[in-house]
Amino acid sequence: MKGEASSSAAGGGETPLVTAVWPVFGMHCAGCVARVEKAVRELPGVNGAVVNLASGDLTVTYDRAQLDEADIRLAVESAGYRLGSAPASVSAGVREVEDALLAAEQERHKELRDIRNRLIVALAVGAALLLLMLVPETVVSRRYLWIGMFVLATPVQVWVGAQFYRGAWSALRRRTSDMNTLIAVGTTTAYLYSTAVTWFPEAFARAADIGLETAVYFDSAAIIIGLVLLGRYLEARAKGKTSAAIRRLLGLQARTARVVGPQGQEIDIPVEEVRVGDVVVVRPGERIPVDGLVVEGSSAVDESMLTGEPMPVEKLPGDQVIGGTLNRTGTFRFQATKVGADTMLAQIVRFVRQAQGSKAPIQRLADRVAGVFVPVILAVAVVAFVIWWLWGPEPRFTLALLTFISVVVIACPCAMGLATPTAMVVGLGAGAENGILIRSGETLERARKLDVVVLDKTGTVTKGKPEVRDVVVVPSAVRGTVLEADELLRLAASVERGSEHPLGEAVVEAARSRGLALLEIKDFAAVPGRGVEATVLGWRQAEDAAGWRQRRAPQSSETGAHGEEQPLSRVLLGNRRFLEEKGYAVGELEATAERLAREGRTLLFVAVDGAVLGVIGVADVVRPEAAAVVKELESLGLEVCMVTGDGWEPARAVAEEVGIKTVFAEVLPAQKAEVVKSLQAAGKKVAMVGDGINDAPALAQADLGVAMGTGTDVAIETADVTLSRGDLTLVPAAIRLSRATMRVIKQNLAWAFGYNALLVPVAAGALYPALGILVDPMYAAAAMALSSVSVVSNSLRLRRFRPKRG
Repeated sequence: MKGEASSSAAGGGETPLVTAVWPVFGMHCAGCVARVEKAVRELPGVNGAVVNLASGDLTVTYDRAQLDEADIRLAVESAGYRLGSAPASVSAGVREVEDALLAAEQERHKELRDIRNRLIVALAVGAALLLLMLVPETVVSRRYLWIGMFVLATPVQVWVGAQFYRGAWSALRRRTSDMNTLIAVGTTTAYLYSTAVTWFPEAFARAADIGLETAVYFDSAAIIIGLVLLGRYLEARAKGKTSAAIRRLLGLQARTARVVGPQGQEIDIPVEEVRVGDVVVVRPGERIPVDGLVVEGSSAVDESMLTGEPMPVEKLPGDQVIGGTLNRTGTFRFQATKVGADTMLAQIVRFVRQAQGSKAPIQRLADRVAGVFVPVILAVAVVAFVIWWLWGPEPRFTLALLTFISVVVIACPCAMGLATPTAMVVGLGAGAENGILIRSGETLERARKLDVVVLDKTGTVTKGKPEVRDVVVVPSAVRGTVLEADELLRLAASVERGSEHPLGEAVVEAARSRGLALLEIKDFAAVPGRGVEATVLGWRQAEDAAGWRQRRAPQSSETGAHGEEQPLSRVLLGNRRFLEEKGYAVGELEATAERLAREGRTLLFVAVDGAVLGVIGVADVVRPEAAAVVKELESLGLEVCMVTGDGWEPARAVAEEVGIKTVFAEVLPAQKAEVVKSLQAAGKKVAMVGDGINDAPALAQADLGVAMGTGTDVAIETADVTLSRGDLTLVPAAIRLSRATMRVIKQNLAWAFGYNALLVPVAAGALYPALGILVDPMYAAAAMALSSVSVVSNSLRLRRFRPKRG
């Protein structure tokens, strides 16, 4: 689901769709979720509506030409709930989302204060009623005591419990029922029975033969309301922690940016006013305001809150910096490339919000059960009441009534409604904090069922950047070794300095990393697919090779700027075919070349003045963590394969180095999807790990597509899972997170279903014939409140999730 989309209208035009998120207040169970979703989906122009009970958010995709916010607000209110005042488009910038979230939190804090105040009143009155129950009749007559209890209990029932009545009435109007129905029925039954006993005690005394007892239960009604509110209060406090991850992400956004003005002056402006192309100055200890490229200066930047990587990253001119990360040491300037809703931080926030607004397939079970749960509980309560009244011990009617109240109060649809979304919200947030961006709840569930992980070689198993691995010189000459390896590399790099080929860049980078000074060249020429050649100025061979050089080629020189002679050498650098076309023989390097080729190296032969002096082996270096990651994936019970467009020899070399047994080589990008299909045809669930762009067909075909990289637009939009940094350890981490989240969801559902399956019969009196045990309604209320809090608390354990470091 994208932030803004368009779809074809009936007339062939484009219908503008917008996706916005509203906080919804007053929801407590899966029944509430179903009613809000149904009310909104029935509106014309609504493309989709999803409620997340854990975050309390309603995500709606709608046609703004057919309806507006007022229509959605009215639909939610007609369902008995209240829509928050500050919606935010999922495509909004970080500050807009932050402002909307802050407004929602202020409204939730206000609601929480209201619950707390009502809770205090209910528990205080309940405690007073319990004390009054202990007052002996010798002090105050029972009739006057009951009247006093009625006076105390009535405000609790009418004012404190008003939200239950409103919710139950709203559900009744829509011919359904929910948690409010159960609480309203249970407490009202106790209150009305007690009120009748208080004002008409003689009638109850005359009806003692049918099992009526002249006793009041005002204390039970008040304390049940108080305990239910206590549960909701604790639940709301715990649910507030589930969105801690996204709040921390929002808190990364800088408030201002220091922009270089037209005259070179530095001006502080709000971050919302930064435009693409602006040059921004960042000093030590400041947050980088937007995304951009360093143009001047250097520093170490802490990117841990966005990527999960704890070590600061060195930034030099030309390097990318990410808005929201923290500058540690130096001062630098960068040019803004992405601002507002286009920054990586905004994309990550949008990604997480969309994922948290989705539902996992496993949640459908809870939704189906919740749809019939309350009617079933009411039926069980009625059956229990009838059985106790007809066949129970004396006072039959009173015991039947208490059993009825206990059954409706102890039942807890809230726990079932919260079991999945709380774990989903916390799990997705934990992933985002550690650089694992999971698109939806369905994705999270699918990741648990994988059998095979297919790793693309280039850029995934390897770094995707070739590096010099070997420098081999001709082993013999007239007077021993002709050149040192560094001198050969220096010559090659001097020639390749004029090339833009990745292999040439690798040679130049290797020379610079060894501190080798490059020489001047002239007459540079490149032959595509073959190699390069140039004349090198100022190179003097080692003294012990001078005789060899004089015998191999005539000495040549050029007069320098100050009249001195500069030696000239014609240097060729390229593949075997290039040298053969020039009439050069590989000679003594034949065996070495074959060995390096078997090891997966790309070979660059170096010839100077007509003779081959050495060979340079270049390879895309395997990621240092790759072998450990393959081993970890296998320990998770997964088969690991590698696919690549490279030849079989380099592919096998890389696979052997990291421990991968199954390799698919010489596979074109379009054919990678066929590899995935073949594995799926064997009945396996397949994850494809690639860069999210070149591997798009395979990512789309796989049961789970995982994009490596830095969270670019393309990667985020195409993959099921995006790893915000190029760290292969996040692949098994994503699978472990999925399994951990699904394990918590199953624990929650098992607890929620088990709780109700066990305690509802106990509340109905199943243990009374054998053990003489009946559940007091007050204990039933306490158990119900504990059930929801336990589910949320169990989900919060996922906040401790951390990937293993490679």
